[in-house]
Amino acid sequence: MQTVKLNNGIEMPLLGFGVFQMTDAAECERAVIDAIDTGYRLIDTAASYQNETQVGNALKQSGIARNELFCNDQTVATGYQLRRR
Repeated sequence: MQTVKLNNGIEMPLLGFGVFQMTDAAECERAVIDAIDTGYRLIDTAASYQNETQVGNALKQSGIARNELFCNDQTVATGYQLRRR
């Protein structure tokens, strides 16, 4: 998988797995686990998708060390202060 080198020296995958419109909790968790098993290390989510809990559960269940995974979380231009906690 192709990566990009970040300013801190960490290599981040260029290709990620997105969970937009995955509304079934079990399906979302299973899809993320399957993606990780396939080799994905970048998961793309957003608060507006309302499935961040399922993504987190899948990341835990995957058995992959957290420092090997990237999780993109998108925020809207307003109200982001709450997300920074």
